[in-house]
Amino acid sequence: MRNVDVAVVGGGIVGLGVAWEAAQRGKSVAVFERGPAAQLASIRNFGMVWPIGQTPGEWYDRAMKSRQRWLQLRDEAGLWVRECGSLHAVYEADEWEVLQEFQPLAAERGMACELLTPQQAIAKMPGLNPAGLRGALWSPKELCVDPREALGVVSRFLAEKFDVRFHYSTAVTRVEMPRVTTATGEVWNVQRAVVCGGADFETLFPEVFAQSGLVKCKLQMMATAAQPNGWQLGPHLAGGLTLGHYKSFELCPSLTKVKKRIAEQYPLHVKYGIHVMASQNHPGEIVIGDSHEYGDAITPFDKDEIDRLILDYLAKMLTLPSPAITRRWHGIYAKHPSKVQFTAEPQPGCSILASPGGAGMTLAFGCAAVYWEKQP
Repeated sequence: MRNVDVAVVGGGIVGLGVAWEAAQRGKSVAVFERGPAAQLASIRNFGMVWPIGQTPGEWYDRAMKSRQRWLQLRDEAGLWVRECGSLHAVYEADEWEVLQEFQPLAAERGMACELLTPQQAIAKMPGLNPAGLRGALWSPKELCVDPREALGVVSRFLAEKFDVRFHYSTAVTRVEMPRVTTATGEVWNVQRAVVCGGADFETLFPEVFAQSGLVKCKLQMMATAAQPNGWQLGPHLAGGLTLGHYKSFELCPSLTKVKKRIAEQYPLHVKYGIHVMASQNHPGEIVIGDSHEYGDAITPFDKDEIDRLILDYLAKMLTLPSPAITRRWHGIYAKHPSKVQFTAEPQPGCSILASPGGAGMTLAFGCAAVYWEKQP
């Protein structure tokens, strides 16, 4: 039998955050990842660190804690992190009304953002379509990372600086505190186990999953090749559809009117949970998405129709020098209908921290910090 203070089950972004916080508190940590590397939701996303989308208060504060840790990784681990900010560009009068309501309400609650005229928005993002542009909301706090490289850099940083031990291709098959058992029959004696495998905790604690209310959500995404001649997008880009997606904009009474119009004007976008965003990663590719299909609507097969709907909407906002799509993928994550993050304590000393429903890069590090702050 082997001994360790903390066993982390799952090597995605939530698991890495939990391991980092534990190691900083002087605990010995072992991370168990069933695959040769984390390959699910943590690498299948925009790489956006997105405080502006979080509700003011607790969740915005957690996003800002995560932001601080990403910048620490940039400085200490050499991770590529771009302080790009974000732009919500709107082309409808009712969308502009929402932004005008949102900005002072958000500022009162400590969220940094300002309204831009069309000319000011285009100065920040020259690729914006000026035709019909009403204005934009600028937030300076958003970051960009490349999820395909970030998890590897973070893992190496934790191993080298804190002696966190990573056990890849090692599935945990049973947790019976204080013992954690792997598929090879190896048994670890632990003080605390933290299960961070997203919806995959269903395999360890099926009864907890069945009662959790979590549903699985599938998103489709795509990317262009690197844009030519060093062309830069600038900030992350979001549009009018995004106003109905993120909880932060529910501060605005006029959002109801926008949602009603969108349901009438874009019924297929609503059907597939599409809101359109774009980001530029380290190699210069433009990452584009995304959609949201839930539960029984999820199949292994991606829909060309969804990609077309996303690209057609994006073309109304943005002109790219090289718009051809060179890769496509989908991801699946667990989402709770009302909670930002599902947590449970199925056994004394064992916690489940599900991924924070589609906002892992934004919230994982902050959620991990809060988790350890609450431990005795």
